[in-house]
Amino acid sequence: MPESDEGALLAERLNHLFRASRPRGRTWTNREVAEEVKLANPKLKVSGAYLSALRTGKRTNPSADLLSALAKFFGVSPAYFVDQNHAARVDSQLAALNELSQSGVREVALRAVGLPPESLAAISAVIDQVRKLQGLPPVEE
Repeated sequence: MPESDEGALLAERLNHLFRASRPRGRTWTNREVAEEVKLANPKLKVSGAYLSALRTGKRTNPSADLLSALAKFFGVSPAYFVDQNHAARVDSQLAALNELSQSGVREVALRAVGLPPESLAAISAVIDQVRKLQGLPPVEE
């Protein structure tokens, strides 16, 4: 893969992590992430400006140490940045977490913790019916 394609892919994946990780309902800034990464890895040289350059594709070749530190910060494996299949699985998990964080969904999920399988099946059936009545598509499992 040409370096420009790799840089665009890295930028896309980094941007996705910035969008998906929302502390207190807002997105991280480049500067905040750089500061947090440096706190955890004092010998690592990273700045908000450098992260911006990575996220726009202007810089394309971060060190393995920086990629590892960013992966750790965002709670993913370093493979996220280099393995397409791994990235797709992580993106799917992040999307599911985002859906769970929507208003009310988390509360419903918390109430279901500890219920036996037959109760969970009954609750799922009720939710499926309500979704149908609201004109929402069925949930793909």
